[in-house]
Amino acid sequence: MNQSAIPSRGSLKIYLGYAAGIGKTFKMLEEGQKLKREGVDVVIGYFEPHGRKDTMVVAEGLELIPRRKIEYRGAVFEDMDTEAILRRAPRVCLVDEFAHSNVPGSERAKRWEDAQIVLDAGISVLTTMNVQHIESLNDQVWHISGIRMRETVPDWVIRQADEVVMVDLPPGALLNRLRRGAVYPPEKASKALENFFKESTLVVLRELALRQTAYEVDVRTPSPETETASSPEPAPPAGSQPLATAANHDRILIYVTHDPLSAIAIRRGRRVADYLHADCFAVAVRQNGGGHSSLTTVEREALDKHLDFARNLHIETRVLEGENIAETLVNFALQRQITQIFLARNNSRSGVFRKDFVRQVVHLARDIQVTIVAERHRTSEPR
Repeated sequence: MNQSAIPSRGSLKIYLGYAAGIGKTFKMLEEGQKLKREGVDVVIGYFEPHGRKDTMVVAEGLELIPRRKIEYRGAVFEDMDTEAILRRAPRVCLVDEFAHSNVPGSERAKRWEDAQIVLDAGISVLTTMNVQHIESLNDQVWHISGIRMRETVPDWVIRQADEVVMVDLPPGALLNRLRRGAVYPPEKASKALENFFKESTLVVLRELALRQTAYEVDVRTPSPETETASSPEPAPPAGSQPLATAANHDRILIYVTHDPLSAIAIRRGRRVADYLHADCFAVAVRQNGGGHSSLTTVEREALDKHLDFARNLHIETRVLEGENIAETLVNFALQRQITQIFLARNNSRSGVFRKDFVRQVVHLARDIQVTIVAERHRTSEPR
């Protein structure tokens, strides 16, 4: 096959914010207009104006790929037509609401998955999303806002972006926009002010977005060694060790069970691993070599769901077998030179996660840091 016929992957630019109405879509469209003036072939793959006049004005003159219609449960919905974008083959495609869930029955579940197909075809993508839709921040955002985000984007997808730009607006200014009807119609705006759009919530989410953007810029900034390198380093002599050895490289292990709190431990471990640039493992243990026989059907399904969740976050998973769960877990950690173990706290008196289990893991782990991940309680689980 002719390698030159394979298009190089397009670049991904994310406009990141902390709430609706701060101007992410406006900025994305402005960039699209700038590219068009420069002679770049650019189209709008999906655009959600939400009735905002200033946003609709800035979109004028940009080619819009018609949405495709999908019937679901007797109703017709409109969504981004990925195949039409591929046929049109522009150089740049604007894709609003990156975290959006597609209509059931679509080829892919999420819009970010459609964007991956577009990028793989060599088309660059400009897109928008809010910080609360980053998967590893899901629990933290729920604690801040009282709202559990159901639409999330895995962190590894964010890391693939060539550029992450924060679109900022002070919370006071955003609330003024909301009250004068520039974000939502009056009835929806009133409900928003009573729920998500509380100033205290917006202040914390904005800080979270600022920190996330600073992190994204930091991980994309070349080190001095990279900047001064003019040619590839020669291959090291056979048998020599690289500068970053296992002895000084962080490795994180997340213990996974059927317990719902495992999802929190997975998110926390993944996020810490990203900040430390660490290897990350999600490990379950089958006791007595009996497979899933000691678990109920519901528990088996929950465990499998957590392992699948870890894989979706690009965490390497393992299912071990052993008589003693703590020993099996720590032996794996020692063999893999793990530096941190994450355990989810379970407050129930029954089950494998008891105080003696924690003490045993801590005792056996020796110099490995053990972190107990606890749920941040709210008065009730929001809907």
